[in-house]
Amino acid sequence: MIIDESMAVFINSFATPNSEFLEQLESFSIKTNVPIVRKEMQTLIKFLLAVAKPQNILEVGTAIGFSAVLMAENTSSECRITTIENYEKRIPLAKENFERSGYGDRITLLEGDATDVLKTLDGPYDFIFMDAAKGQYINFFPDVMRLLKPGAMLLSDNVMQDGDILKSRYALERRNRTIHTRMRDYLYELTHNDALTTVILPVGDGVTVSLRNQ
Repeated sequence: MIIDESMAVFINSFATPNSEFLEQLESFSIKTNVPIVRKEMQTLIKFLLAVAKPQNILEVGTAIGFSAVLMAENTSSECRITTIENYEKRIPLAKENFERSGYGDRITLLEGDATDVLKTLDGPYDFIFMDAAKGQYINFFPDVMRLLKPGAMLLSDNVMQDGDILKSRYALERRNRTIHTRMRDYLYELTHNDALTTVILPVGDGVTVSLRNQ
């Protein structure tokens, strides 16, 4: 966590509750150590969806389907969500959760490596949520930009890597240096690309919110 834990607890105490289904799914994720978006990130997603009112959402990184269902619950019945997942063991569970949630008709799960799957998509999307392998964000970026329509929003989670991104790469274990470099490159691209207007926020493990300029 990149902010004081007591502050996070205080902020989250004001969060509006999720549906009973999502509360149960969150409890399951805690018991089984499956990562889902943090409570403060859930609140931010709800807010951004209320502002953007998207009709066509792309999510990169499904896990067990928590955030896809969260987005379905907080968008209109006309909104369609496409989500990509590569981890075979989680795909059946995600599909089951989509059906159990009642949003199976609005959520489409595409199986495979996002690097390959993204190239098969035409879009455009008016909201893209990046929550997959952090070291791959920069590799996904060209296709994400191709799929992001003017005026659309790109939300990227976990960009601070538990605070490691603030450190020199030489202060990290060698195995973590590549992802550190790639995430810094991604942040630079988001903030210096003329086609985007981006803000970096200390929410959860760090997020960026980018708007595709007209």
